Amino acid sequence: MGGGLRDPLREPRREPLEGPLRNGPSGGPVDVDGMGSLVRRLFDARDDALPYLTHQQETVTRGELRERVAKQAAVFAGFGIGPGSAVGLRTPPSFTQVEVLLALWRLGAQVMLFDFRLKPAEVAALCTSCRPQFMVRAGSNVQATFGFRPEYEVVTECRGTGRPAATGHRLVQFSSGSTGRPKVIGRTAASLAAEVDRFTGISGMPGEGDRVLLLSSTAHSFGLVAGLLHSLAAGVSVVFAPRISARDLLRTAVDHRVTALFGVPMHYELLSAAIDPPELPDLRVAVSGGELMPPDVAARFTERYGVPVGESYGTTESGVVAMDVGGTLRPSVGPAAPGMVVRVRRGELDVALDESPYLFDSGGTQYADGWLRTRDRASVDGTGAVRVHGRADSLVVIGGLKVDLTEVENVLRGHPAVEQAVVVHEGVTEAYVVTGSGASSEELLRWCRERLADYKLPRVVRLLDALPRTSNGKLVRQPALLRERAVG
Repeated sequence: MGGGLRDPLREPRREPLEGPLRNGPSGGPVDVDGMGSLVRRLFDARDDALPYLTHQQETVTRGELRERVAKQAAVFAGFGIGPGSAVGLRTPPSFTQVEVLLALWRLGAQVMLFDFRLKPAEVAALCTSCRPQFMVRAGSNVQATFGFRPEYEVVTECRGTGRPAATGHRLVQFSSGSTGRPKVIGRTAASLAAEVDRFTGISGMPGEGDRVLLLSSTAHSFGLVAGLLHSLAAGVSVVFAPRISARDLLRTAVDHRVTALFGVPMHYELLSAAIDPPELPDLRVAVSGGELMPPDVAARFTERYGVPVGESYGTTESGVVAMDVGGTLRPSVGPAAPGMVVRVRRGELDVALDESPYLFDSGGTQYADGWLRTRDRASVDGTGAVRVHGRADSLVVIGGLKVDLTEVENVLRGHPAVEQAVVVHEGVTEAYVVTGSGASSEELLRWCRERLADYKLPRVVRLLDALPRTSNGKLVRQPALLRERAVG
């Protein structure tokens, strides 16, 4: 059976995976060997013979990947990429994506990680403020890509208008934009190393010998750090499915005897609805990240496969904040991860960070005085478990009365025909719903009227074939986009 899920509290702690930083001539931090050191330490943490990346019948060992990364780094160095170079990376999920990312980091470059599903206009808008010196992309048309492919031809474009990194941040990501314009977020080598170490210290995380079916986007924090970097440090084999369909996911899980599953709620909805699924006797851990798991979806998955769904709560800015791997602490998301300091202020969760993660003045007032304001409503119980009650911006005032839009969504999802629901408020309250058995808008309004006070009722319920999602699977909550989808 070969799984290595363990309690790391019983194991000796390894040396934290940090690299040195020093101040440059301008006083700003410059990565001397931070990311290069981190990449080497991740590889050196386990035996080169262990499998690391698997897709269908192809497996790449740690040693083979190490050689591929070295070759890619030599090619990029030939383009002039080195410490402090600003490089945009836009490749679909693939072995190539992992090789290129690690190769650029090995050279000490700052990598701006673009989700391949972004449209060219979206990428161009982000590049206007970020101004990378190089763009590395898949040579084929990524918009036509369907499913996972192990390898892509890589094209490197030199951009004369680009500028080198002005800070020591070596990973640049963009917030999901589920409620508005994306923010530009930077992480240092020390920040990434500390997060890998936090995952290592969380009880129940996969360990050497485990096989994780990774469904979360590798362009976003949970999939990248928990899925790829922690697995490299811990000796975990990362398995990819050829397509995101219940049939392909289940076949992959059976064929590779996966012991753990990392995904977002959408994936668990898909698997819970599978008709006559096979047993998964090797599966022992299933964790959802990205957005809060609806309790009914978790319950259906557990009933179907016999494995509770754990919860990983974090932000792009900080990485993992709290985690319950075993899924036994719902409705909380578990205790704060090792080394994380949190507080509840005015009903909202704040996370302690040494410095602002926001680049190009994109953070507004979300970071101040050493605290990141998550803008999630939360509470912490006597055991230290964090309970997240929804976004602070889901609380609106109607006629002088507070209405939690999450409550309205939960009532709608309680209807037997409703599969998904999003409720937004911009002048009036509107609900956007996906149903599986043809319930009408009028029926859903009656359902709400029987269960909600009149001031909480949506003014209108609009039926859609599918709700729009961000590139990392979160439901979009922008009223204008939802209305556009409803009209279209």
